[in-house]
Amino acid sequence: MTSSIRPLVAGNWKMNGTNASMPELVAIGGAFTHGFDVPVDALICPPATLLARAYDVLSSSAVRVGGQDCATSENGAHTGDISAEMLKDAGASFVIVGHSERRIDHGETNEVVNEKARAAWRAGLVAIICIGETQSQREKGLTLDILTAQIEGSVPSGATAANTVIAYEPVWAIGTGLTPTIPDVAQAHAHIRAELVRVLGDGANAMRILYGGSVKPSNAGELLAVANVNGALVGGASLKASDFLGIAEAYRQG
Repeated sequence: MTSSIRPLVAGNWKMNGTNASMPELVAIGGAFTHGFDVPVDALICPPATLLARAYDVLSSSAVRVGGQDCATSENGAHTGDISAEMLKDAGASFVIVGHSERRIDHGETNEVVNEKARAAWRAGLVAIICIGETQSQREKGLTLDILTAQIEGSVPSGATAANTVIAYEPVWAIGTGLTPTIPDVAQAHAHIRAELVRVLGDGANAMRILYGGSVKPSNAGELLAVANVNGALVGGASLKASDFLGIAEAYRQG
């Protein structure tokens, strides 16, 4: 853990959740409101259909809500798209951009991700910019090269610790139950930190870098203790309050 940076545990519900899922949010919000004395920021990114309801449930707690993606445009004839301004209006404080599932399923390039991050800032949202290598890229020894290219292409020049979070998610570890070794995570995060400082300047030393990819309560302690890991972007384990809170517990002191 980088002690000078307050960690963030963010849950990405992906295409999961209906109104029946609200009790899980009530439990998460209630824990952070009543005695969950852990020095960590918490965020849930539900599907857009639940965003306003999630905000209503969590607005009186310390837990924030965010979107899973945003359009580059502010408004207009873009059927099915949701702008960053709309997310903000529904109660969002953050938005995920460039998740590997968007890059793969929708062909989003580094340039598109860069533009979406700037759209998030335009609306007053913090952009969580996702980067990470595929299995084939990893097997070819290209992990660090891919991370450098994605940082250079996806992270706008105006990125700061206040408006941007970086999430490292090795694509092959997302939803598979597989995780990199601790030395692999340490190497990737150290490289990301160094590249952010190279591209953005010394201010990037204060930027949060999250780890994502099959994070669960049983492995959160060792993953979140790695240098330059400043929290987690959690997928499936964020759908249950007990699992999400179990991950955040890794930051309990004493």
